Amino acid sequence: MIKVGVLGAKGRMGAQVCAALAGAPDMTLAAGVDVGDDREALTGSDMVVDFTHPGAVMDNLRWCIGQGLDTVVGTTGFDDARTAQVAEWLAAAPGTRSLIVPNFSIGAVLMMQFAAKAAPYYESVEIVELHHPDKVDAPSGTARRTAELIADARREAGSAPIPDATTTALDGARGADVEGIRVHGVRLRGLIAHQEVLFGDEGETLTIRHDSMARESFMPGVLLAVRKVGSLPSSPVIGLEHIL
Repeated sequence: MIKVGVLGAKGRMGAQVCAALAGAPDMTLAAGVDVGDDREALTGSDMVVDFTHPGAVMDNLRWCIGQGLDTVVGTTGFDDARTAQVAEWLAAAPGTRSLIVPNFSIGAVLMMQFAAKAAPYYESVEIVELHHPDKVDAPSGTARRTAELIADARREAGSAPIPDATTTALDGARGADVEGIRVHGVRLRGLIAHQEVLFGDEGETLTIRHDSMARESFMPGVLLAVRKVGSLPSSPVIGLEHIL
């Protein structure tokens, strides 16, 4: 039986994780911790799932790794500098592992892989991510990771830079630039988590879209990550695709 601690247990995703753990035959909720709670309650856990806030996640990871606790991280906001810092903490805690997951949906993982596969074959590519207005970060972790995978695939294939003749624009009109890939964020009440990757070339376009209509869609990926994080050969590992 895997004893799981949850950071951010009272949030939308954290509460869903707690419910999913209750229905898993090989897991149990060891502790649910939220803002104002003592993290010491997590020390009886085998590992910890973090669904908190980009402003809190790094301190949580530093503490968990220092306690020798494996971590599965669903909180977004990770860039190269943050990942490098986590790697440094893990190097000082042999045997402790961390899996950082931009999106736990199997469909979203496939969408990212399909996008990377298509990336070298089209002259143009842009990403539109759409989320509820309570989301605190933009672009989403999924969009950032998708852009990184696309950029990697294009570099490996020797693709030319994406054409863009824009010389004047309002701030933000062309979206964020993630390794040369334009990413646009929409925040709209009624949405959960959605993303389109748009490819274009002479005479045709290709759109790859994924939609999550309920947070339950992320739970199979979360439970898989909980089961697999302890057997990772090295870490940190970025992305659910490495354990599918």
